[in-house]
Amino acid sequence: MNDASIPEPVIRRLSLYLRHVEQLAGREIETVSSTQLGEALHVTAAQVRKDLAYFGHFGRPGVGYRVGALLAALRGVLGTDRTWNVVLVGVGNLGSALLRYKGFPRRGFRFVAAFDADPAKRGRRVGGVDVFAMDALPHVADERGAELGLIAVPAEAAQEVADRLCAVGLRGILNFAPATLTLPPNVPVDPVDLAAHLERIAFRAARAFDVDRSGPGC
Repeated sequence: MNDASIPEPVIRRLSLYLRHVEQLAGREIETVSSTQLGEALHVTAAQVRKDLAYFGHFGRPGVGYRVGALLAALRGVLGTDRTWNVVLVGVGNLGSALLRYKGFPRRGFRFVAAFDADPAKRGRRVGGVDVFAMDALPHVADERGAELGLIAVPAEAAQEVADRLCAVGLRGILNFAPATLTLPPNVPVDPVDLAAHLERIAFRAARAFDVDRSGPGC
């Protein structure tokens, strides 16, 4: 099936399925039903079956899904059954925190280099990752086999950085800058606007509070 025909919400739910199935595997649970998966992710059993059917037939009627097989299948679909080499541009507070985050290596994402326009940051190591000047990007990206990029620069610099990452052949970009990027159609980009996420939470929280001002919070 052409990836373009798979709805974006389905792709987003794949990571949620993977997280839950990993937890089941850690508890040595051998099978799980679509109903159980749906309850855990707050979707219907029919939605679970429809989502997974985009990528193959993993379950058996009356048995459900074999947890080990489903775990391997989800990792294969998401491409996390291998290690991806990642570079980061923008070693400020957010970028430094991302470099130090230990969850990425466990998920198959390895930072191989970082880049920053500030001369004072060049030559440092942050989270065990070397920081280079932007001019070194083509050489270092090629030498270290960079495949994916993270952008953590101010909004006004994001498009230029994205263009340079595309020019060195990166295959996908995760954008933390609050800016909309224009990229070639063969280079997927996923925006992560933290303020926008908080705004959506505030929107829902404000309305929930108006509905029941006397109710408890979390």
